[in-house]
Amino acid sequence: MNAHAFHHAPMDACPFMPVFGPPAVMFDRGRGTELWDSDGKRYLDFLAGIAVVSLGHSHPVVAESIADQAEQLLHVSNFFANPVATEAAVKINTLLRDATGHNGQLFFTNSGAESNECAIKLARKHGGRGRHTIVSTLGSFHGRTLATLAATGQPTKHEPFQPMPAGFHHVPWGDIDAIRAAVDGSVAAVLIEPIQGEGGVHPATAEYFRAVREICDDAGALMMVDEIQTGFARTGRWFGFEHTGISPDVVTLAKAMGNGMPVGACWARTDVAAVFEPGDHGSTYSGTAIACSAVNAVIDEMQRLDAPALAERKGAHLVDGLRALHGVIGVRGAGLMLGVELAEGLDAKQAYVDLLDAGLIVNAVSPTTIRLLPPLTVSDDELDEAIAMIDDALNVQLHEADA
Repeated sequence: MNAHAFHHAPMDACPFMPVFGPPAVMFDRGRGTELWDSDGKRYLDFLAGIAVVSLGHSHPVVAESIADQAEQLLHVSNFFANPVATEAAVKINTLLRDATGHNGQLFFTNSGAESNECAIKLARKHGGRGRHTIVSTLGSFHGRTLATLAATGQPTKHEPFQPMPAGFHHVPWGDIDAIRAAVDGSVAAVLIEPIQGEGGVHPATAEYFRAVREICDDAGALMMVDEIQTGFARTGRWFGFEHTGISPDVVTLAKAMGNGMPVGACWARTDVAAVFEPGDHGSTYSGTAIACSAVNAVIDEMQRLDAPALAERKGAHLVDGLRALHGVIGVRGAGLMLGVELAEGLDAKQAYVDLLDAGLIVNAVSPTTIRLLPPLTVSDDELDEAIAMIDDALNVQLHEADA
């Protein structure tokens, strides 16, 4: 049964647990920045699977790498090595060595939450018994497992699952004094995003990150940077922390790393990673050949394109266009990770609905903020098309408010 026929086939009930709510659209084909739904309607994707398909949908280099690998080797257990994962680990460590000045080691995961879960366990092992607390910030997002949800600084998301795991402490975002007061001898690590994505696209200042680095050094705590949404060139640098001039101890990755293939990683400086021993952590699907084939293709293609420069240039084009729109009072972020702040009286959720109907995919991360995360390969014409669609959607709201 093809996707179109399946879409229209009768079902007694939805086969999915209701954690995402009713799906707005069913997509069955994508290429570059474009998606087509089951009825053949075209959309521009300015969400990119939430910063995942940074090279665009169905990128031919990534698709070919996955297809070729599927005929060679998909998976062996981690009792054995495979050359594809080894190559991917070396490539990622090289990127992070260049960014941090330190060699490190990786643990491959299947998602961002698992990358942060690994980092939390590593921090606790590094800190030792009695030094297990993880400090993170209000408004942060670090995952949906119980531990990463506990690290997430959004108390309303905790309530259905109380009691939450112990050993997590949240402080206000951007407040250096609050971080300084919180990081004492019981703290194993500070876990922090360079730009809060789900929290509304709020960038950290260089001063803030440098202060966190100094506070962690003084206390002997690890500085762990969550690069799951910012990593792999999204902000105009390979990693978001590079904008701040600091060197973290642990970096967590996922999303754009596989361009749609579920894969992530936790990287740590070699001396930090050394506290793990056989049996301390694991995953059946850690470093599968099929997933790492996508990672290798993504890194090679991003390097060929100079993806950080691409994100910086395309982001500047998009920001200039957005700031000129009536109803836009500010644009936050870096590169192609942008939050568009709307004027008082405008509704970001309504804008999302109207834009989806018009054929532009974005999302609302606060009542007044639209988030834009287009592929780094987006064309200038597609940027201009999206800007015009946002202008139209905001003008409809403005005219309704004036009526």
